[in-house]
Amino acid sequence: MNNNTVLSCHGLTKFFVDGQRKIRVFENLDFSVEKGDTVAIMGASGSGKSTLLHLLGGLDTANAGVIKIQGQSINDLSAKQRGQLRNKHLGFVYQFHHLLPEFSALENVMMPLLIGKTNKSEASDRAAAILSQVGLAERLSHRPAQLSGGERQRAAIARAMVTQPACILADEPTGNLDEKTAAKVMELFIELKQQFNTALILVTHDQKVADSMQERYLLTKGTLLKSNPT
Repeated sequence: MNNNTVLSCHGLTKFFVDGQRKIRVFENLDFSVEKGDTVAIMGASGSGKSTLLHLLGGLDTANAGVIKIQGQSINDLSAKQRGQLRNKHLGFVYQFHHLLPEFSALENVMMPLLIGKTNKSEASDRAAAILSQVGLAERLSHRPAQLSGGERQRAAIARAMVTQPACILADEPTGNLDEKTAAKVMELFIELKQQFNTALILVTHDQKVADSMQERYLLTKGTLLKSNPT
């Protein structure tokens, strides 16, 4: 592994036990992403794409294999240590924004900084700056219910990027948006990742979205295959 590798796994294996049956999701999977890389992971529903993302982000535990974030293995970390590493180096964006409904856009975006012990004044300034950058300068005090779908997803991206993480893990981030809004969201992802040199691992069903990434993989029958552009 070189110094530019921000996220990697080796021998990653995940299965579920259902009664007497062992349901394999994937086995001995190797994968790595370097600083600034953009990677799309495609595959049929139920192929394990979201499971892989959750494992890479330390949100779920594998049955075997090693996962490293910024060169540090997360296997032997406590839940608290894993959470701290995740907060420092990773950002997450989902199909549904997962903004907290009782908080404003500004408060939602401040949250990762406050969790990371940034003081409130600095957290507010940084959150306001990135919300302005994603076109939400006039929406700082609005709660999620007062924002459009595209605005909510932009706020979610701002929240993921506000810590300037090494890598963003995005699970179908445009899946709930119309085509025009989805295209704008993807432009925003690329613009921010270039600014911060953040790697982006994106799970998607959308071929257009996948084609905008530098590398494409197909998760099928428990194997991650590099997919050549058509």
